[in-house]
Amino acid sequence: MKKANGIVLDKPGKPNYRTPASFRIIVLLETLSKILERLSALRLASAARSLGLLHPNQCGSLASQGSFDAVATLTHEVRLLQAASFNVSTLFLDFNRRFDNVCANKLATSLTRGGVSAYLVAWIKSFLSKRQCRLIFQGAPKVFCPVAVGTPQGSQITPLLFVLYIASLHPTIPQGLAISYVDDLTITVGSDSVHSNIHALQYYFGIIQRQCADLWVAYSVPKTELIHSRTLKDRSEVSFAPL
Repeated sequence: MKKANGIVLDKPGKPNYRTPASFRIIVLLETLSKILERLSALRLASAARSLGLLHPNQCGSLASQGSFDAVATLTHEVRLLQAASFNVSTLFLDFNRRFDNVCANKLATSLTRGGVSAYLVAWIKSFLSKRQCRLIFQGAPKVFCPVAVGTPQGSQITPLLFVLYIASLHPTIPQGLAISYVDDLTITVGSDSVHSNIHALQYYFGIIQRQCADLWVAYSVPKTELIHSRTLKDRSEVSFAPL
């Protein structure tokens, strides 16, 4: 059940296919294993909620907390800050190779400290250890190779494990809010000026960056976005101030 086939597919529209980034791997897992993973995911989700291991602003991969909740919460926060006559700015972050960098030992330690039962933690450690994968493409040797880190793609429990893994990355913001949707994190702040917002966002991002280093994860710089929100009555010039 710990062996998987990775089907290598070309990403359309690439100028050339000389680098691994030009391909996408679709991992096929054993069906019986997926059933067991689903059952463990339900038990872990129930335990995580009762123990308070999930941040209240985490959405995605969780029952009754989807993309609509994330968008509605962000929109409400922006309008709330604007109603108080604040300038509002939001930083959008995206994890780079999110599932590939989950450390089983760090995750198990965090779950144990959070009060998750020993048998469930042991199951997760076993599930993430000694896994193997073989790549299927023309000319491939078709031999299994060990996978030392990360969580298996396509697993029923993988998204939940990642959400729990990064739960500590949500900073507390006095005038603003941090919201996440699986591997996407938004930081919204409000102040008297856009430049003050930028300084605040840089401060919070510095904190998150240090925490990410401890978890062995990082954000994708090309996918980072910065938005300065305006109202219909805003007479000031559009700001293009960078972060």
